[in-house]
Amino acid sequence: MTTSLADHFRALPDDGLMALIRLRPDLVIPPPSDFSALAHRAQSRVAVARALDGLDTFTLEILDALRYTRIGHTTSTEAVLALTAASGVEAARVRGAIDLLLQHGIAYGHDSALRIVGAVDEVCSPYPAGLGRPAAELDPLAGALVADAAKLRRTLLAAPPAARAVLDRLAAGPPVGTVNLKAGPDSPVGWLVEQRLLVAVSRDAVELPVEVSLVLRRDGGPLGQLHPDPPQVQTPTRDVAQLDRAGAGQVLELVRNLEALIEAINADPPTVLRSGGMGVRELRRFAKLVGVDEQAAALLVEIAAAAGLLGEEIIDNKRVESVFLPTVAYDVWRAFGIAARWHRIAVTWLTMTRAPSLIGQRDDRDRPFNALAPELSRPGAPAQRRAALQVLAELPPGATIAPSDVVDLLSWRTPRRVSRSAAVAVEANLAEAALIGLTGYGGLTGYGRLVVDEVISGSVDTDDPLGLNAPDGTALTGSAALLDTLLPPPVDHVLLQADLSVIVPGPPEPTLAGELELLGVQESASVFRITAESVRRSLDAGYSAADLHALLARRSRTPVPQTLTYLIDDMARRHGGMRIGSANSYVRSDDETLIAEVLADRRLQPLTLRRLAPTVLASRHTPARLLEALREAGYPPIQEDSTGAAVLTRPKARRGPPRPSWAHRGIEDPAAAARLSTPRLAGVIEQIRRGDAAARVARRAPVTVRANGASTSSHTEALEVLQQALRDKTRVWVGYVDSHGATASRLVRPVSMGGGYLRAEDERTEMLHTFALHRITAAAPEDGSV
Repeated sequence: MTTSLADHFRALPDDGLMALIRLRPDLVIPPPSDFSALAHRAQSRVAVARALDGLDTFTLEILDALRYTRIGHTTSTEAVLALTAASGVEAARVRGAIDLLLQHGIAYGHDSALRIVGAVDEVCSPYPAGLGRPAAELDPLAGALVADAAKLRRTLLAAPPAARAVLDRLAAGPPVGTVNLKAGPDSPVGWLVEQRLLVAVSRDAVELPVEVSLVLRRDGGPLGQLHPDPPQVQTPTRDVAQLDRAGAGQVLELVRNLEALIEAINADPPTVLRSGGMGVRELRRFAKLVGVDEQAAALLVEIAAAAGLLGEEIIDNKRVESVFLPTVAYDVWRAFGIAARWHRIAVTWLTMTRAPSLIGQRDDRDRPFNALAPELSRPGAPAQRRAALQVLAELPPGATIAPSDVVDLLSWRTPRRVSRSAAVAVEANLAEAALIGLTGYGGLTGYGRLVVDEVISGSVDTDDPLGLNAPDGTALTGSAALLDTLLPPPVDHVLLQADLSVIVPGPPEPTLAGELELLGVQESASVFRITAESVRRSLDAGYSAADLHALLARRSRTPVPQTLTYLIDDMARRHGGMRIGSANSYVRSDDETLIAEVLADRRLQPLTLRRLAPTVLASRHTPARLLEALREAGYPPIQEDSTGAAVLTRPKARRGPPRPSWAHRGIEDPAAAARLSTPRLAGVIEQIRRGDAAARVARRAPVTVRANGASTSSHTEALEVLQQALRDKTRVWVGYVDSHGATASRLVRPVSMGGGYLRAEDERTEMLHTFALHRITAAAPEDGSV
């Protein structure tokens, strides 16, 4: 008969052990040495609490029934069935819940003798099923009251309405409450204490005896109301195509906003706070520039950092100052299509251990949480997001559900995980999923369903969220391929207007997007405007007037406005009329009037310009500083080299390294971290069985071998025994002290002995071991006395 959890595990077949490990993968991380270690780990407080966290409400109620019906250390299935019969729950449902507890290793044994692991009582409520202790144990007078059933019923019927309401609340569980006993006997609680229906267990706490609770629960049964089924929720249905279109529209907005945010950070890099993270004012400024609210901007910043698109660069080693900058991975990400870019964002959000919804709230010290701050790391965030989306994924396609109903379902499925704060987090996660485009109108989109399945099944590489190691990042499969069919195709043309605005009739292809970024100023998602400054920027990057005319003629489906042609020609005519060189630096121009104007410009006085000739000015500053100052003052200079040739280069974008992995990723999800294949599971189980066999053999070693310490004579005798076993080629028990100072014993067959070492073979493990002779404490033949 099974008497311990280790014996129960030892008797399970391999299939049963595999099922246990799949349900509780943390038990084999790292693999235990034997079944005793496995049982010890399975009964620890942390492991038991983690296992209970994944159980639904009904299974936990049946666990309470097992605890309540326990006599000594055991209970039985029949006792639980008798207790739940009054609640009207089918016996098959109860047996199924008990089987689930057995599969998780929370309970073990046979139907007639079920045991519960000890740590359950430590991590669960001390009041199983919400029932208190017996009245006689609490107070002798209360015990006398409940012993008289007729008097107990009369006392309950005489209770005032307010006192009866208190009884009903305590009878529903838990049976204890905190009160002010100084209120006197006229108060409801005071009356109940005086009548012995409640017992004062401390100066400010009372407890309801179990006998009183059972009388109050007589209609619903001793366990009260059970919940074998999840709560009923409303799931109105919409057209699947409508959900997909709504989500696809949000995807376009998301990608555009994220790109605009990173470009805004690139234009004016914010400083990293000393405590880590981005300041509130900077986040508010970027939100205004992008055109989103602060919460959406916070989510975008967190996703960008978690995906490796945003990093930090040190600008002052002495003062240890850093700024946020885009990374090289951002340039790679921009080269992808919209569907591929969104896929990286969605996978990052599903797997990152960050909680953007906390940004703006305050911690226990009344300090606000800043974006990208280390304190926002929450190891349980990925599992929490996926749990909420799994509720939507289990609904039929097109079904929608309210966030409050999702919280109700999760509260039934995993009641230990969904606290009040967790319920708020679930609703925030659903709002973020809608912002990302995974959902539409409260329902999961078709491509959203696919990407959730991909992340849960592990078919996407979460260690390479940008796909930088993929041979072809543009190849679309799965959810990205489905989304790509819903998005408008990329366009390679624009519509030029008379007011110099450029309308892009769809998402621009990457090449066109780069040209528009250089040639125009973005005003909205699909509108750019060409200005004198943007034309000068194009000329500075190396375009000539002919190049710009050819570009507009090729890209525009409408005639190029004459005003735009004049603007380009005028800017090209003036562009390069002023030259900058190094002498340390100089300014030259064929226009003497322009040189005189620059020399007289008060804004340029810090440059300490001086005239060398009617058409040449010199400065002690570098050409780069001189070029920047003149452009800021509104002049159109270009740089030249020592031969007088124009130096036309596009400004090099600053890029920073990705943020450290601790800032946005984690290893909380044990199920994802331990996706063990069947062969690997079989290997772990075989390792445990072999280790268990070795431990059991070691326990059968002779007493002389297992004894601690060794005298000189016993060591000499041990060497003689080893030499004899080496000659006879027989097995021998060897006792020794390992490298950690612990004593151990092993049954081996000596192979050779010399040079201060014994080499022996363990036939059970088929391994050759080497023992230092000075560490051997004893030796005995295999058939030696125990």
